[in-house]
Amino acid sequence: MSTATDDDLWSAIGDPTRRRMLDLLLSNQAGTATTLSQHLPVTRQAIAKHLGVLDRVGLVEATQTGREKRYRVNEAQLGRAVAQLNAVGDLWDARLRRIKQIAEAIGRSNERSG
Repeated sequence: MSTATDDDLWSAIGDPTRRRMLDLLLSNQAGTATTLSQHLPVTRQAIAKHLGVLDRVGLVEATQTGREKRYRVNEAQLGRAVAQLNAVGDLWDARLRRIKQIAEAIGRSNERSG
């Protein structure tokens, strides 16, 4: 996927309401805008818009059930997001270890010269 797609993915995940919706969908296996709105402090229409965002980035998949769409989490796409987050975490862990090494070296140098 492109960087723009990844930016859209992380923007979608960055919203607290959408993260809560993903949690609810994962715990209930699936849900509709109506069922999700019963658990969140936003309107059904707002839920539908959030579901549209999650659908566009591939985090949820919809199937038509009567008059409503039933959504479930696309676990492959969520797994991809988790893998990316782990990779970023590993990169930052390495950077922080390097910063610590530099700071310790500066500290030792200052102790010897002081």
